[in-house]
Amino acid sequence: MQLTSTTLLALAIPPIFLAAMPFFGKSKLNPKGKHCYVTGGSTGLGLYLAILLVKKGAHVSIVARNEERLQKALEELEKARQTPDQVLRTYSYDLFDPAASAAAFDAACKEHDGKTPYAVFLCAGAARPGFFIEQDAASLQKGMDNGYWVQAYSALHATKKMVQQRSPGKIVFVSSLVGYMSIIGYSSYTPAKHALRGLAETLRSELSLYDISVHIFFPGTIYSPGLEEENKTKPKITLKIEEDDGGAKPEQVAAALYNGVEKGHFHITVDLIGELFRSSTRGSTPHNNVFLDIFYGLIGWIALAIWRRGVDGMVAKHRKEHEAYLVERNIRPEST
Repeated sequence: MQLTSTTLLALAIPPIFLAAMPFFGKSKLNPKGKHCYVTGGSTGLGLYLAILLVKKGAHVSIVARNEERLQKALEELEKARQTPDQVLRTYSYDLFDPAASAAAFDAACKEHDGKTPYAVFLCAGAARPGFFIEQDAASLQKGMDNGYWVQAYSALHATKKMVQQRSPGKIVFVSSLVGYMSIIGYSSYTPAKHALRGLAETLRSELSLYDISVHIFFPGTIYSPGLEEENKTKPKITLKIEEDDGGAKPEQVAAALYNGVEKGHFHITVDLIGELFRSSTRGSTPHNNVFLDIFYGLIGWIALAIWRRGVDGMVAKHRKEHEAYLVERNIRPEST
Protein backbone atom coordinates (compact mmCIF):
# COMPACT_ATOMS: atom_id res chain seq x y z
CA MET A 1 0.00 0.00 0.00
CA GLN A 2 1.46 3.35 -1.07
CA LEU A 3 1.06 6.36 1.22
CA THR A 4 1.61 9.77 -0.37
CA SER A 5 2.52 12.94 1.51
CA THR A 6 -1.00 14.25 0.93
CA THR A 7 -2.50 11.10 2.41
CA LEU A 8 -0.26 11.26 5.46
CA LEU A 9 -1.11 14.92 5.98
CA ALA A 10 -4.82 14.20 5.77
CA LEU A 11 -4.48 11.41 8.28
CA ALA A 12 -2.49 13.59 10.66
CA ILE A 13 -4.95 16.54 10.82
CA PRO A 14 -7.14 15.18 13.63
CA PRO A 15 -4.76 12.61 15.23
CA ILE A 16 -6.33 12.48 18.66
CA PHE A 17 -9.84 12.06 17.30
CA LEU A 18 -8.73 9.38 14.87
CA ALA A 19 -6.86 7.54 17.62
CA ALA A 20 -9.84 7.71 19.91
CA MET A 21 -12.08 6.06 17.33
CA PRO A 22 -10.90 2.45 16.77
CA PHE A 23 -11.26 1.17 13.24
CA PHE A 24 -13.31 -1.72 14.54
CA GLY A 25 -15.99 -1.49 17.21
CA LYS A 26 -15.19 -2.73 20.68
CA SER A 27 -16.79 -5.95 21.80
CA LYS A 28 -17.79 -6.72 25.37
CA LEU A 29 -17.39 -10.03 27.14
CA ASN A 30 -20.52 -11.63 28.56
CA PRO A 31 -19.90 -15.36 29.10
CA LYS A 32 -22.92 -16.19 31.26
CA GLY A 33 -24.65 -19.24 29.85
CA LYS A 34 -22.15 -19.45 26.97
CA HIS A 35 -19.44 -21.95 26.14
CA CYS A 36 -15.83 -20.87 26.72
CA TYR A 37 -12.86 -22.99 25.60
CA VAL A 38 -9.55 -22.70 27.48
CA THR A 39 -6.32 -24.41 26.45
CA GLY A 40 -3.62 -24.90 29.05
CA GLY A 41 -6.45 -24.94 31.57
CA SER A 42 -5.04 -27.40 34.11
CA THR A 43 -2.62 -25.03 35.88
CA GLY A 44 -1.52 -21.42 36.19
CA LEU A 45 -3.19 -18.69 34.16
CA GLY A 46 -5.42 -21.09 32.22
CA LEU A 47 -6.82 -22.71 35.36
CA TYR A 48 -7.56 -19.45 37.14
CA LEU A 49 -9.12 -17.98 34.02
CA ALA A 50 -11.33 -21.07 33.72
CA ILE A 51 -12.38 -20.69 37.37
CA LEU A 52 -13.20 -17.03 36.80
CA LEU A 53 -15.31 -17.90 33.75
CA VAL A 54 -17.21 -20.51 35.76
CA LYS A 55 -17.89 -17.90 38.43
CA LYS A 56 -19.27 -15.66 35.67
CA GLY A 57 -21.76 -18.41 34.79
CA ALA A 58 -20.06 -19.82 31.68
CA HIS A 59 -19.96 -23.39 30.43
CA VAL A 60 -16.23 -24.15 30.41
CA SER A 61 -14.10 -26.70 28.58
CA ILE A 62 -10.42 -26.95 29.49
CA VAL A 63 -7.75 -28.78 27.51
CA ALA A 64 -4.29 -29.95 28.62
CA ARG A 65 -2.16 -33.08 28.39
CA ASN A 66 -1.83 -34.27 32.00
CA GLU A 67 -4.98 -36.14 33.00
CA GLU A 68 -4.19 -36.08 36.71
CA ARG A 69 -3.87 -32.29 36.72
CA LEU A 70 -7.01 -32.02 34.62
CA GLN A 71 -8.96 -34.00 37.20
CA LYS A 72 -7.74 -31.73 40.00
CA ALA A 73 -8.60 -28.70 37.85
CA LEU A 74 -12.12 -30.02 37.31
CA GLU A 75 -12.57 -30.28 41.07
CA GLU A 76 -11.67 -26.58 41.33
CA LEU A 77 -14.13 -25.69 38.59
CA GLU A 78 -16.87 -27.59 40.38
CA LYS A 79 -16.23 -25.56 43.53
CA ALA A 80 -16.86 -22.40 41.50
CA ARG A 81 -20.06 -23.70 39.86
CA GLN A 82 -22.91 -21.16 39.92
CA THR A 83 -25.81 -23.20 38.53
CA PRO A 84 -26.60 -26.93 38.23
CA ASP A 85 -26.83 -26.74 34.44
CA GLN A 86 -23.33 -25.40 33.81
CA VAL A 87 -21.40 -27.82 31.57
CA LEU A 88 -17.84 -28.22 32.89
CA ARG A 89 -15.58 -30.60 30.96
CA THR A 90 -11.88 -31.50 30.63
CA TYR A 91 -10.09 -32.97 27.62
CA SER A 92 -6.65 -34.53 27.46
CA TYR A 93 -4.98 -33.80 24.11
CA ASP A 94 -1.52 -32.89 22.84
CA LEU A 95 -2.06 -29.42 21.40
CA PHE A 96 1.40 -29.39 19.81
CA ASP A 97 -0.09 -31.68 17.15
CA PRO A 98 -2.47 -30.04 14.62
CA ALA A 99 -4.72 -33.10 14.32
CA ALA A 100 -4.99 -33.42 18.10
CA SER A 101 -5.75 -29.69 18.39
CA ALA A 102 -8.64 -30.12 15.96
CA ALA A 103 -9.87 -33.24 17.75
CA ALA A 104 -9.84 -31.47 21.12
CA PHE A 105 -11.86 -28.55 19.79
CA ASP A 106 -14.37 -30.82 18.05
CA ALA A 107 -14.80 -32.92 21.20
CA ALA A 108 -15.62 -29.80 23.23
CA CYS A 109 -18.08 -28.61 20.59
CA LYS A 110 -19.81 -32.00 20.58
CA GLU A 111 -20.96 -31.38 24.17
CA HIS A 112 -22.80 -28.30 22.89
CA ASP A 113 -24.62 -29.78 19.89
CA GLY A 114 -21.60 -29.19 17.70
CA LYS A 115 -21.74 -25.41 18.09
CA THR A 116 -18.48 -23.51 18.34
CA PRO A 117 -17.57 -21.75 21.62
CA TYR A 118 -18.45 -18.16 22.33
CA ALA A 119 -14.83 -17.47 23.34
CA VAL A 120 -11.57 -19.35 22.76
CA PHE A 121 -8.79 -18.58 25.24
CA LEU A 122 -5.40 -19.92 24.13
CA CYS A 123 -3.35 -20.14 27.33
CA ALA A 124 -1.26 -23.22 26.50
CA GLY A 125 2.48 -22.73 26.23
CA ALA A 126 5.82 -23.21 27.94
CA ALA A 127 9.29 -21.70 28.07
CA ARG A 128 12.71 -23.26 28.45
CA PRO A 129 15.18 -20.37 28.73
CA GLY A 130 18.88 -20.73 28.03
CA PHE A 131 21.78 -19.17 26.17
CA PHE A 132 21.52 -19.12 22.38
CA ILE A 133 24.97 -20.70 22.13
CA GLU A 134 23.56 -23.80 23.83
CA GLN A 135 20.57 -24.22 21.53
CA ASP A 136 20.33 -26.55 18.57
CA ALA A 137 17.86 -26.96 15.73
CA ALA A 138 15.61 -29.20 17.83
CA SER A 139 15.42 -26.81 20.79
CA LEU A 140 14.70 -23.84 18.52
CA GLN A 141 11.89 -25.78 16.87
CA LYS A 142 10.62 -26.82 20.31
CA GLY A 143 10.54 -23.16 21.31
CA MET A 144 8.25 -22.38 18.39
CA ASP A 145 6.10 -25.42 19.20
CA ASN A 146 5.76 -24.38 22.85
CA GLY A 147 5.16 -20.70 22.21
CA TYR A 148 3.51 -20.38 18.78
CA TRP A 149 2.18 -23.55 17.17
CA VAL A 150 0.47 -24.72 20.36
CA GLN A 151 -1.84 -21.71 19.98
CA ALA A 152 -1.82 -21.20 16.20
CA TYR A 153 -3.13 -24.71 15.42
CA SER A 154 -6.08 -24.27 17.78
CA ALA A 155 -6.81 -20.80 16.44
CA LEU A 156 -6.80 -22.05 12.86
CA HIS A 157 -9.27 -24.87 13.50
CA ALA A 158 -11.50 -22.67 15.66
CA THR A 159 -11.60 -20.01 12.95
CA LYS A 160 -12.55 -22.51 10.26
CA LYS A 161 -15.38 -23.89 12.38
CA MET A 162 -16.68 -20.43 13.37
CA VAL A 163 -16.72 -19.32 9.75
CA GLN A 164 -18.42 -22.51 8.57
CA GLN A 165 -21.15 -22.10 11.18
CA ARG A 166 -21.45 -18.32 10.71
CA SER A 167 -20.84 -18.02 14.44
CA PRO A 168 -19.42 -14.76 15.78
CA GLY A 169 -16.96 -15.28 18.61
CA LYS A 170 -13.73 -14.30 20.28
CA ILE A 171 -10.21 -15.66 19.94
CA VAL A 172 -7.76 -14.65 22.65
CA PHE A 173 -4.02 -15.33 22.34
CA VAL A 174 -1.58 -15.27 25.25
CA SER A 175 1.81 -13.82 24.37
CA SER A 176 4.19 -12.43 27.01
CA LEU A 177 5.87 -9.18 27.97
CA VAL A 178 8.80 -10.45 25.91
CA GLY A 179 6.45 -10.24 22.93
CA TYR A 180 7.21 -6.50 23.13
CA MET A 181 10.92 -6.72 23.91
CA SER A 182 13.42 -9.27 25.18
CA ILE A 183 16.55 -9.87 27.21
CA ILE A 184 19.37 -12.38 27.42
CA GLY A 185 18.27 -15.98 27.91
CA TYR A 186 15.02 -16.00 25.93
CA SER A 187 16.28 -16.77 22.42
CA SER A 188 14.17 -19.94 22.11
CA TYR A 189 11.04 -18.32 23.57
CA THR A 190 10.77 -14.69 22.48
CA PRO A 191 10.54 -15.32 18.70
CA ALA A 192 7.37 -17.39 19.23
CA LYS A 193 5.77 -14.66 21.31
CA HIS A 194 6.55 -12.03 18.69
CA ALA A 195 5.11 -14.39 16.07
CA LEU A 196 1.87 -14.60 18.05
CA ARG A 197 1.65 -10.82 17.97
CA GLY A 198 2.08 -10.87 14.20
CA LEU A 199 -0.65 -13.50 13.84
CA ALA A 200 -3.03 -11.59 16.11
CA GLU A 201 -2.40 -8.31 14.26
CA THR A 202 -3.29 -10.02 10.98
CA LEU A 203 -6.34 -11.83 12.30
CA ARG A 204 -7.74 -8.75 14.01
CA SER A 205 -8.10 -7.26 10.54
CA GLU A 206 -9.08 -10.39 8.65
CA LEU A 207 -11.53 -11.98 11.09
CA SER A 208 -13.59 -8.81 11.32
CA LEU A 209 -15.08 -10.13 8.07
CA TYR A 210 -16.78 -12.83 10.15
CA ASP A 211 -17.60 -10.87 13.34
CA ILE A 212 -14.84 -12.68 15.21
CA SER A 213 -12.96 -10.39 17.57
CA VAL A 214 -9.29 -11.05 18.30
CA HIS A 215 -7.35 -10.12 21.44
CA ILE A 216 -3.80 -10.77 22.63
CA PHE A 217 -2.44 -10.74 26.18
CA PHE A 218 1.09 -9.72 27.25
CA PRO A 219 1.61 -10.77 30.90
CA GLY A 220 4.89 -10.47 32.76
CA THR A 221 6.06 -12.90 35.43
CA ILE A 222 3.32 -15.20 36.72
CA TYR A 223 3.90 -17.15 39.91
CA SER A 224 2.94 -20.59 38.65
CA PRO A 225 4.30 -24.12 38.16
CA GLY A 226 5.41 -22.98 34.70
CA LEU A 227 7.69 -20.36 36.25
CA GLU A 228 9.26 -23.00 38.48
CA GLU A 229 10.09 -25.07 35.40
CA GLU A 230 11.49 -22.04 33.56
CA ASN A 231 13.80 -21.17 36.42
CA LYS A 232 15.41 -24.62 36.29
CA THR A 233 17.15 -23.73 33.01
CA LYS A 234 17.17 -19.93 33.23
CA PRO A 235 20.69 -18.41 33.13
CA LYS A 236 21.90 -16.72 36.31
CA ILE A 237 22.18 -13.36 34.57
CA THR A 238 18.54 -13.60 33.47
CA LEU A 239 17.47 -14.39 37.02
CA LYS A 240 19.55 -11.42 38.20
CA ILE A 241 17.85 -9.05 35.76
CA GLU A 242 14.44 -10.33 36.82
CA GLU A 243 15.04 -10.41 40.59
CA ASP A 244 13.27 -7.07 41.15
CA ASP A 245 10.33 -8.11 38.98
CA GLY A 246 7.43 -8.35 41.43
CA GLY A 247 5.36 -10.62 39.24
CA ALA A 248 1.73 -11.46 39.95
CA LYS A 249 -0.38 -14.36 41.16
CA PRO A 250 -2.20 -16.29 38.41
CA GLU A 251 -5.61 -15.21 39.70
CA GLN A 252 -4.56 -11.54 39.38
CA VAL A 253 -3.30 -12.13 35.86
CA ALA A 254 -6.48 -14.00 34.90
CA ALA A 255 -8.57 -11.07 36.15
CA ALA A 256 -6.49 -8.64 34.07
CA LEU A 257 -7.01 -10.76 30.97
CA TYR A 258 -10.74 -11.04 31.56
CA ASN A 259 -11.10 -7.30 32.19
CA GLY A 260 -9.15 -6.46 29.04
CA VAL A 261 -11.37 -8.61 26.83
CA GLU A 262 -14.44 -7.26 28.61
CA LYS A 263 -13.35 -3.71 27.71
CA GLY A 264 -12.75 -4.73 24.11
CA HIS A 265 -9.00 -4.08 24.22
CA PHE A 266 -6.92 -5.69 21.50
CA HIS A 267 -3.56 -5.57 23.31
CA ILE A 268 -4.01 -6.40 26.98
CA THR A 269 -1.44 -5.97 29.75
CA VAL A 270 -1.37 -6.52 33.51
CA ASP A 271 0.44 -3.58 35.09
CA LEU A 272 2.18 -0.24 34.53
CA ILE A 273 5.32 -1.87 33.11
CA GLY A 274 3.21 -3.69 30.56
CA GLU A 275 1.38 -0.48 29.66
CA LEU A 276 4.68 1.34 29.11
CA PHE A 277 5.97 -1.34 26.74
CA ARG A 278 2.61 -1.56 24.98
CA SER A 279 2.37 2.19 24.42
CA SER A 280 6.00 2.45 23.33
CA THR A 281 5.80 -0.37 20.77
CA ARG A 282 2.22 0.11 19.65
CA GLY A 283 2.72 0.64 15.92
CA SER A 284 -0.72 0.82 14.30
CA THR A 285 -2.43 -1.08 17.11
CA PRO A 286 -5.55 0.74 18.37
CA HIS A 287 -5.28 2.78 21.53
CA ASN A 288 -6.81 1.38 24.72
CA ASN A 289 -7.15 4.93 26.03
CA VAL A 290 -5.74 7.64 23.80
CA PHE A 291 -4.84 10.08 26.57
CA LEU A 292 -3.34 7.49 28.91
CA ASP A 293 -1.42 5.94 26.02
CA ILE A 294 0.15 9.30 25.18
CA PHE A 295 1.10 9.65 28.84
CA TYR A 296 2.50 6.11 29.03
CA GLY A 297 4.38 6.67 25.79
CA LEU A 298 6.10 9.78 27.15
CA ILE A 299 7.10 7.97 30.35
CA GLY A 300 8.30 4.97 28.37
CA TRP A 301 10.39 7.13 26.04
CA ILE A 302 12.52 8.06 29.06
CA ALA A 303 12.10 5.20 31.54
CA LEU A 304 12.54 2.30 29.14
CA ALA A 305 15.76 3.80 27.75
CA ILE A 306 17.12 3.96 31.29
CA TRP A 307 15.93 0.40 31.98
CA ARG A 308 17.57 -0.93 28.83
CA ARG A 309 20.84 0.81 29.65
CA GLY A 310 20.79 -0.82 33.09
CA VAL A 311 20.15 -4.26 31.61
CA ASP A 312 22.97 -3.84 29.08
CA GLY A 313 25.28 -2.85 31.93
CA MET A 314 24.38 -5.98 33.91
CA VAL A 315 25.07 -8.16 30.88
CA ALA A 316 28.46 -6.48 30.34
CA LYS A 317 29.43 -7.14 33.97
CA HIS A 318 28.44 -10.78 33.52
CA ARG A 319 30.99 -11.30 30.73
CA LYS A 320 33.76 -12.75 32.94
CA GLU A 321 31.41 -15.16 34.71
CA HIS A 322 29.95 -16.22 31.38
CA GLU A 323 33.42 -16.91 29.99
CA ALA A 324 34.00 -19.34 32.86
CA TYR A 325 30.59 -20.91 32.20
CA LEU A 326 31.49 -21.56 28.55
CA VAL A 327 34.84 -23.11 29.46
CA GLU A 328 33.24 -25.30 32.13
CA ARG A 329 30.81 -26.73 29.56
CA ASN A 330 33.45 -27.15 26.85
CA ILE A 331 31.67 -24.67 24.61
CA ARG A 332 34.80 -22.54 24.34
CA PRO A 333 38.42 -23.55 25.05
CA GLU A 334 40.15 -21.96 28.00
CA SER A 335 42.15 -18.90 26.97
CA THR A 336 45.92 -19.15 27.18
